[in-house]
Amino acid sequence: MDGTEGQAHGLRMIFLRLIPILCAAALTGPGTGAAQPVHGSAPPPDSAAWFGLHFIDTSTEGAINGVREDETRRVEMAEQVIAEDLRNRGFTLLEPPAAQVAQIKNPTQSNGSDSRIAREMGAHYAISGEVQKVSNLILSLNLYVRDAASGGTVRAGVVDIRGNTDESFRRGYLYLLKNIIFREE
Repeated sequence: MDGTEGQAHGLRMIFLRLIPILCAAALTGPGTGAAQPVHGSAPPPDSAAWFGLHFIDTSTEGAINGVREDETRRVEMAEQVIAEDLRNRGFTLLEPPAAQVAQIKNPTQSNGSDSRIAREMGAHYAISGEVQKVSNLILSLNLYVRDAASGGTVRAGVVDIRGNTDESFRRGYLYLLKNIIFREE
């Protein structure tokens, strides 16, 4: 082994040793599960621009195989579950203009574009979420409720789920809505 190969091998070994540590930190650190503090009152029902869910696949599988049909359907199903829950709570959901949404890569991280669009529509809130797939076993579900006028976050939450199934997505988002977004202090 020459010097370059030896350095590459050493870096690979360090990286492989760090993976379990990073995974453990990600699973136990703040921001996972339902441990986020909830401040203030739950958002009262009003009009909301519903941007849906953005899917982020950081798994090795996604990098190799690309988009999976079942995951696309699962995200669409989760969007329907969230929309139904919001409507049942008295929210009026408005669909943002497709042309404007197409210019945003991820509404949850859009530097206020979601709130601006919602405000221009006359909505009180901008609501969006994301699913981050770490692997088929570990996924994070996020939901954000922002005030359209100020762009400030009214409520936001994340739950980690185990399993890439319809049932885990449904239960995860219903838990997030009930116990974080709409939980009273």
